[in-house]
Amino acid sequence: MIHIGDYIEQFINWLTLNFAPFFDAVKVVVESIVNSVEWVLMFPPFYVIIILVAFLAWKRTGWGIMLFTLAGLSLIWGMGYWAETMATLALILSSAFIALLLGIPLGIWAAKNELAGKMIRPMLDLMQTMPAFVYLIPAVLFFGLGKVPGAFATVIFSMPPAVRLTTLGLRQVPKDIVEATRSFGASSRQLLFKVELPLALPTILAGVNQTIMMALSMVVISAMIAAGGLGEVVLKGITQLKIGLGFEGGIAVVILAIILDRITQSFGLKTSAKA
Repeated sequence: MIHIGDYIEQFINWLTLNFAPFFDAVKVVVESIVNSVEWVLMFPPFYVIIILVAFLAWKRTGWGIMLFTLAGLSLIWGMGYWAETMATLALILSSAFIALLLGIPLGIWAAKNELAGKMIRPMLDLMQTMPAFVYLIPAVLFFGLGKVPGAFATVIFSMPPAVRLTTLGLRQVPKDIVEATRSFGASSRQLLFKVELPLALPTILAGVNQTIMMALSMVVISAMIAAGGLGEVVLKGITQLKIGLGFEGGIAVVILAIILDRITQSFGLKTSAKA
């Protein structure tokens, strides 16, 4: 019998024991980010947030999604889940920001370095196919219970699309444009920031959209380790067999998902249209 799990468990325990100060520092930073975003979302009255999000939806997508945003967020407030929704949104935005901060540079590296691309690709396959619940185990060991392990698990789960689509976008840049830019004496840095990234931007923004949507799906699962938010509402509905409570939490998640998807998707579509 080959017990790979035993070796993985030993490795995780070794990390927990020897890198405790590092994990404590990460916990402080991530917790401050999540709490700051949540404070920003909770500080104004609910109707101010609704109006601002609806205005953004109108500017980016038009009247249809704006009306849906007004109705959907008002329904969430009417059901009494405004605080939980803002907590979920704060965790999504914070986790997606960290995932993009790590994922986009990794995608650039994988696109520029063939060896790096071959090394990163299997890791992304593992991150995407591993059952989401498995990420909760090391997250709890490293950071305990709460929002931080939820954010950690969400970052791991949602980062692959950012890496893959950044790599794909850069590799799809026409070779003749790259060669022409180099022939004019552009440096590698100028080529990347002034030619390749602008041309790859629609694909990268599609990765941003997918990262945010995957973060939303993982944030709900993270309620199992006391991350709070709408996931906790859904979890209570399941554990207490309260069908109505579970559906109310699920409806709030669906409304939030549609709003985030349409708004973030619009950035990629409009950028692609301009190109």
